[in-house]
Amino acid sequence: MIEVVDVKPHEKFVGIYWAIFEDGSKRLATMNLVPGVKVYGEQLISYNGVEYRLWNPYRSKLAGAILKGLKTFPLRKGSKVLYLGAASGTTPSHVSDIIGKEGLLFGVEFSPRVMREFIEKCVKYRRNIIPILADARFPTKYNYLLEQVDIIYADIAQPFQSKIVVDNANVFLKDDGWVMQAIKAMSIDVTRKPSETYKREIKDLERGGIKIEEVLHLEPYDIAHAFVVGRRV
Repeated sequence: MIEVVDVKPHEKFVGIYWAIFEDGSKRLATMNLVPGVKVYGEQLISYNGVEYRLWNPYRSKLAGAILKGLKTFPLRKGSKVLYLGAASGTTPSHVSDIIGKEGLLFGVEFSPRVMREFIEKCVKYRRNIIPILADARFPTKYNYLLEQVDIIYADIAQPFQSKIVVDNANVFLKDDGWVMQAIKAMSIDVTRKPSETYKREIKDLERGGIKIEEVLHLEPYDIAHAFVVGRRV
């Protein structure tokens, strides 16, 4: 196995690191909030007495967006995050690392089976995550479980993805809060070109009061996906 020779903070984003290996390669990592515990089979590395988790961009759209040159990154220590489409916890676990013990992540997932995996692999060990079994299309059904959040992160495989994000923003997002959304073109309309779907979803965000700051395409990490960052105005 190639040895890690250095770990350096990311040049732009607090809470993200570069693990540098003896062959000169480097990979994204986050500092493990729960040392010794893996979430999705990721490699754990130790450097100067601190444990880090390597962050796989083929398993996490946020990691892919960072490697594609993401410039806008509102996540930070202490952030409160509403995560729509938490699935089994791959990206939520890295967000949990970044926001730290001072932060809070509300993870919404619709599937009971997947929610069980999320709780077993991720929530069980991380006290800054609150799991919510619910349909993200109906935010008023779980508004009694949440408080106002700084960021809505959305990774949902449903039609009308941006409408769902805006509906949740209208209930939970602070006035100057942020939206980070992975747009899955094939989950919205398989008959349209992905570029047309992206434009339509972005317009829906803008009509909902979200000013778009950045749009990235995620190939080769995810095909027919765009990553959007915007701020509520």
